[in-house]
Amino acid sequence: MRSLRTVSAAALGMLILATSGGFAAGSREITDGREPSWQVTDTGVTARFRGLAPVDDRVAWVAGSAGTILRTVDGGRTWQRVDPPGTAELQFRDIEAFDARHAVALTIGEGDQSRLYATADGGRTWTETFRNTDPAAFYDCLAFTDRRHGLALSDPVGGKFRILATPDGGRTWRVQPTAGMPDALPGEFAFAASGTCLVTADRGGAGRAWFATGGGERARVFATADGGRTWRVTDSPVPSGPSAGIYSLAFRDPRHGIAVGGDYAVPETAPQGSATSRDGGRTWTTSAGVPGAYRSGADWVGRGPLALTVGPTGSDLSRDGGHTWQRFDAGSFDAVVCAPDRSCWASGEQGRVAKLRWLRNSGT
Repeated sequence: MRSLRTVSAAALGMLILATSGGFAAGSREITDGREPSWQVTDTGVTARFRGLAPVDDRVAWVAGSAGTILRTVDGGRTWQRVDPPGTAELQFRDIEAFDARHAVALTIGEGDQSRLYATADGGRTWTETFRNTDPAAFYDCLAFTDRRHGLALSDPVGGKFRILATPDGGRTWRVQPTAGMPDALPGEFAFAASGTCLVTADRGGAGRAWFATGGGERARVFATADGGRTWRVTDSPVPSGPSAGIYSLAFRDPRHGIAVGGDYAVPETAPQGSATSRDGGRTWTTSAGVPGAYRSGADWVGRGPLALTVGPTGSDLSRDGGHTWQRFDAGSFDAVVCAPDRSCWASGEQGRVAKLRWLRNSGT
């Protein structure tokens, strides 16, 4: 058993926590006279963190390039490096955490580079629970509907997207039959950009999951209501192309969804790069005010209309369920995830991990 490696002490003073400018969930509306602001910490590493899994205001995990996984249990004041041994050549792109001890992480790549690891002791030890042996498969992201049931998504194999499922919290996985999966379009695939190409609903969504695509003629959204056994698919208005499509989904409940994306190769502009759904992903409507640039991650802030989206050119806030967006930060991030207590975290290149604060507007 290897010990946790504490990240450089230089990071300790650089993270200003939400408790110094925000407040706990359950208090008055968080936007009452306040504006969002990211507070960034130097984690002491230079990995690019596309995998992000905050549990609450104090506990969060990030996973990224060069086999790097970090964990904090004190709101970001200190970070521990907890990645599995022997993974330095692998790229972690997604991580799902249940608490401070239990997490499941995904590495991506062709063939046996796509792997899943699970820990039950805060990252002191990891078990490799799945290694892909099909050279045609490429796993992009994973999501859990509860602590036991999870899904992982692969790009199409034999003309159909492939689903991997676990019934026991990630300890074992099994490739699912494809009889209930619609055919993929020529060139269609999913984007392993932020761990949110495959998502579940925040509440009341047992067995429900969605995944988004691009690359082909149309950017589409696939949905299941039975834990991944059968899927339906619908077109979205988000433009698609060789490096364009929907990069991130977020559902705050089984009905209300947000899709964001654009073209990674042209990050400064993304016409029609955001869409919303009010019927569980059956239909999608282009946002009236899109972020206007490529966005790779999105999430809801609690159960109301607040939502966040991030990308390499900045971050945006929506106060109306994703119908319009307002830029509030110009820094680069790949992923954004909000925990059930409404604490929101973002991660990205050069070891960037940030926590959202709500600052009082000086004009109020």
